Amino acid sequence: MKLTKTLIAASAVAVLGVSALAGCSAGGGSGDGDGAGSASLTIAKPDGAISTESNNPFVGDSAASKYGYAKVVFETLALVNQTGDRGTTPWLAESLEWNDDYTQLTVVPRADVTWSDGEPFTADDIVFSFETASIPALDTAGLKFEGAEVDGDKVVLSFGDSKYVNQARVLHVPIVPKHIWENFDDPATDPVKGDDLVGTGPYAMANWSTESVTLDARDDYWGGDLAVPELHYVSYGDNTALTTALANGDADWAQAFIPQIEEQFLSADPEHNKFLASPTTGSATLFMNLQQKPFDDPAFRQALAWVIDRDAYVDIAREGASEPVWSVTGLSSILEDEIQPEFQGVDYKVDAEKARDLLETAGYTWKDDALIDPDGTPVSFTLSVPSGWSDWNTAQELIAEDVKDGIGAEVKIDMPDWGGWADPRDNGTFSAIIHWLEDSGTAYGLYTSTMDPRWISPEGKAGFNFGRFDDPEATAALNTYANASSDEERTTAIDTLQTIFSEQVPAIPLGAHPLLGEFNTRNYVGWPSETDTYASADPTQPNIVQILTKLKPAE
Repeated sequence: MKLTKTLIAASAVAVLGVSALAGCSAGGGSGDGDGAGSASLTIAKPDGAISTESNNPFVGDSAASKYGYAKVVFETLALVNQTGDRGTTPWLAESLEWNDDYTQLTVVPRADVTWSDGEPFTADDIVFSFETASIPALDTAGLKFEGAEVDGDKVVLSFGDSKYVNQARVLHVPIVPKHIWENFDDPATDPVKGDDLVGTGPYAMANWSTESVTLDARDDYWGGDLAVPELHYVSYGDNTALTTALANGDADWAQAFIPQIEEQFLSADPEHNKFLASPTTGSATLFMNLQQKPFDDPAFRQALAWVIDRDAYVDIAREGASEPVWSVTGLSSILEDEIQPEFQGVDYKVDAEKARDLLETAGYTWKDDALIDPDGTPVSFTLSVPSGWSDWNTAQELIAEDVKDGIGAEVKIDMPDWGGWADPRDNGTFSAIIHWLEDSGTAYGLYTSTMDPRWISPEGKAGFNFGRFDDPEATAALNTYANASSDEERTTAIDTLQTIFSEQVPAIPLGAHPLLGEFNTRNYVGWPSETDTYASADPTQPNIVQILTKLKPAE
């Protein structure tokens, strides 16, 4: 795992790669000058108009969260690279250090940082922010924050359980100004508008409307001068309208799945239009209901894993915007360092003969090419994905063909609305679904998502582990992995989990779930790329501030 116990930052200039750029309007925000360095950036979303101004960064459905501009107003202690090397860059923290069991985080706040109203950023702001983020109405991250102590230039944050597998959730808590927020009646509902919208981030609100939001670069930003003087956030009605805006230059930057992206976007300006798909530790995954036929039989699940073509999923369903997951451990290449030695290079491939041998050994037969289970019943199941999820709808068809051709089982396609898909998922009444995984930044995300019974509520509803896998040895290993005080303990636990996962096949990952970014280089360069994955190109992620400090005018 790349998230480290001790993280020491160099000077702001060295960390951010910021320099004074000739010709840029650092903090001017007018956008009236000539040249690329005076151009604004328009950041697009496909979510439709937002009718009410609310800039609360802790609330997922606020305008600031939906548009994404909260990320350039409110900063975090550190930025975790969700792709690439999964490294961590201290941000509002000068340095951070975890204790051995990851229940305490010692933070040295960065000096000489000011809020956008001119007030100094202090350790008290950090403590207040974690207290705010931990109130029941806002604690969606399950922080279990137990308090903090300020000791000189250090802040010690304490948590009720180990945060080893959830470090990013801690490090990405928005830091808000105590001197403003302590006056709110209810931080969970206050819209945070007008003079109350104060952050440490590189941009400050200039104008808000239901059609667009404009933010100006700060001329007193602690990280130095900014090349981009102005950001416009615009929301379009759907992906089609957003794609058109990107192609004709009305929008500069977006996060969206664009079918036929070569024809629809890249070919409109081959020199400047760019697309970056950055794999994460999460994957699109086939979840099977292990409580019912045919998935209650591990032999059938094993056979299924040998006939599904993950390359086709990536190339056809995702149009290349992913990478296949072939390892028997279920881990994508970004987590290769967590694959244990005995499983290195042990991969699935499309091998119908092997799949049929596994089934024959388990007592299955065939009649007129149709698979018959040991009880004499033809094997079939239903694969469900919400209607309109075009990439996964295509994946349904591909999997159905793979399974029919490979082992002779029938796969029925179901495309309900969201509710018709989500309710059976939660209640365990589905047959098979495609779903994402918990993205913890470690192998834990896959294994807790697919094997941890703690996701099942007393009422029987599932938050993950939709197949309802329950193995005491796996549960114990998950607990050890999450709470271990040494790398040795975690290594033993991960070895157990990978053995169980490869033998029992509780779920089948298909392809790494990517963070997507579409942008152009007409006015600015310095964007993340396949050769420099310092961040994803997704403008909705906290790392957007890192990108904005690295951009410089195109020549």
